[in-house]
Amino acid sequence: MKLYYMAGACPLATHIVLEWIGQPYEVEAVARDKLKSPEFLALNPVGSVPVFTDGDLVLTQSMAILEYLAEKYPEAGLMPATLEARAETRRWLAFVNADLHKSFSLVFGKASFTDDAGCQQQLAAGGSAKALQLFAILDRQLEGKDWITGTRSIADPYLYTVMRWARSLKMDLSGFKNLQAFFERMDADAGVQAAVKAQGLK
Repeated sequence: MKLYYMAGACPLATHIVLEWIGQPYEVEAVARDKLKSPEFLALNPVGSVPVFTDGDLVLTQSMAILEYLAEKYPEAGLMPATLEARAETRRWLAFVNADLHKSFSLVFGKASFTDDAGCQQQLAAGGSAKALQLFAILDRQLEGKDWITGTRSIADPYLYTVMRWARSLKMDLSGFKNLQAFFERMDADAGVQAAVKAQGLK
C-alpha cells in the first residue's frame, strides 16, 4: 500500500488510519508543482491528493480510501458492525468531508474562484464563518463522547486533520470544550504522532 500526500493536507487522515491498521505501507510526498505533471495526472486526472495504491488498485478521494481501508482491515475496528452504526459513521465522515472541508476550500483556495482581492477576502471570511458553525455542531455531537460516533472510526482522523487547519489559521475554537478535548486525545495517540512526525509537522 502506498499513499501520495502533501504535508498537512487531507491525506493526513489516511496516514493516521494506516498507522492505526498496523500493516506495512509506504508514503510519498508530492510537491505542489508536481500535482499537474503528466506522471501524477496519470494517477489522478484531477491533479490532487490523496492518491492511494494497493497493488493494481488506484484510489482517489479521502472518503473512498478511508472506507476501503476500514473494510479491508475490519480487525482494526474502524467501521462498526451494524448497518445503523455504519450509516452513522458514514454520516459524520461525509459531514467532515463535504461540509467542513469544503468551507476551508474557500479559505485556502480562494484564488481559484476569483482574481479580485476584495472577493477573495469575502470568500475567506465566509468560509471561516461557515466552518465555525459546523464546528459548533461537531462540538455538540461530541458531548459525552471520546469519538465522533462514540467509538473510534475513520471519521475521527479526518476531523483531527481539519482541526489542525483551523489552528493554523488561528480560528477561535476556545468555546468548544468537547472539540478541544477530542483534539488533545488525538494529539496524544501514538499512531497520530507517528503520522504527524512522518509528514514533518508539529
